[in-house]
Amino acid sequence: MGDRDAGQLHEVAKAVLRPVFTFFTRVKVQGQEHVPTTGGALICPNHVSVLDSFFLPAALERRITYVGKAEYLDSWKTKYLFPAMGMIPIDRSGGDASRAALDAAASVLERGELFGIYPEGTRSRSGKLHKGHTGAARLALRTGCPIIPVGIQGTVDIMPPDAKVPKLFGYVRLRFGRPIDVKRYVDRPDDRLVLRQITDELMYEIRELSGQEYVDEYATKKSEALPAETAVIRSA
Repeated sequence: MGDRDAGQLHEVAKAVLRPVFTFFTRVKVQGQEHVPTTGGALICPNHVSVLDSFFLPAALERRITYVGKAEYLDSWKTKYLFPAMGMIPIDRSGGDASRAALDAAASVLERGELFGIYPEGTRSRSGKLHKGHTGAARLALRTGCPIIPVGIQGTVDIMPPDAKVPKLFGYVRLRFGRPIDVKRYVDRPDDRLVLRQITDELMYEIRELSGQEYVDEYATKKSEALPAETAVIRSA
């Protein structure tokens, strides 16, 4: 499956998921006006629950694409749902996996579409906001697209770490922040100081939107496979 095929059923999946979410949970979306109605943009949320990857696409009016492990297509539970919601399967067994993910993401953005990436690189099991990887900054500098910080609240209460089923009738809030414009740095795409500065600015905005405590260290990834880890592109 190519990146153009991902998310072809996004509207159908959203039409099914949105009523389910709104019936069983109270969902409030703020700052949608910060998401551009046209053109490419990076959507960068915090990551505290496996449900994040479902609430975010359901809340957005535009289709969003992200990359995920090809192994998800081996399970009947996720084989069709994840690609329908916008996942591009990436084989991560080779050494060029990160480059393949980066290229796939850039292709989506250069077509003028939305691309989702969790800057923490994996789900935070502590509930705290962790130091961001620079993949989002690299993509923004490469494509000239803005970065939209997002704060997600409440999903971890509905489905905390290791929970088998979600709790019903919880409260979820998604807050979209003002775009971070990186065009002033486009002539320095490989400058590590610039990449870190952009990333730190992004994490600051996410912290303000999510209300989380910030920890200046990378989140550690557990060995269990988590569906919400699909929007991951890492870079130092």
